[in-house]
Amino acid sequence: MNISSINSQNIYTNYQQLASGKRINSAADDAAGLAIAKKLETQGNGYDVGKDNAATAQDMINVADGALGSITDYLQRIRELSVQASNTAVYGNSEIGAIQAEIDQLKQGIKDVAGTTQFNTKNLLDGNTTGLNVASNPDGSGLQVSMPNSTLEKLGIADYDVTGNFDISTIDKALDMVSSARGNLGATSNRLDNIINFNSYASYNMRASQSRIEDTDFAKSITDLKKNSILEQYRLMMQKKHMQSSADGIVRLIRG
Repeated sequence: MNISSINSQNIYTNYQQLASGKRINSAADDAAGLAIAKKLETQGNGYDVGKDNAATAQDMINVADGALGSITDYLQRIRELSVQASNTAVYGNSEIGAIQAEIDQLKQGIKDVAGTTQFNTKNLLDGNTTGLNVASNPDGSGLQVSMPNSTLEKLGIADYDVTGNFDISTIDKALDMVSSARGNLGATSNRLDNIINFNSYASYNMRASQSRIEDTDFAKSITDLKKNSILEQYRLMMQKKHMQSSADGIVRLIRG
């Protein structure tokens, strides 16, 4: 390749870099740099997707926590009614029967919440959603999340009945179970917060490294373009001068 072709290629490369904003537009520009930049891009994309996955998992946890809050309200009301039913000095069988009727409705409410609370069609509180992988890492790995089983059977209140012998501590244990489950979900949500923050930080630095390798240094590219343009103008001028000199020589030979 002669000097003219090389300089023309340099000018073309300068324009391409300025137009695309990329220093590397093909493997020929910098094969090693291109390979490194693409690896950084892959990792950055992985961190971005992992961040989104972690945020979605937080949304799922928020849905579950809201449902557990409703179950807590039901249990608190059942406990109040149980204390009321314990006052046999005032209430007879008919009144206690009416209290149990309300408790049955509250238990049905708990059953409905546990059986129908869903996130993206997944039941969250019926004991079937365990060991969920939250793909928060660029390679698809992450932390395991399990939703609590909050059915009447698991809470131990499926047969709770104040018309016979009953123990209010049964409701207290159920409340403790729900509170513990909410605490675990809260801890998981906090952990996901840390993952989201780390992924954002890691992705930012991956993009920054990729940019330093791949993106155009506009000041340098403009300077190179000006330099190459001047060289090209000088080359054309010298070529024109050489052609003129050759023409003058031919004319002199003819006249001589």
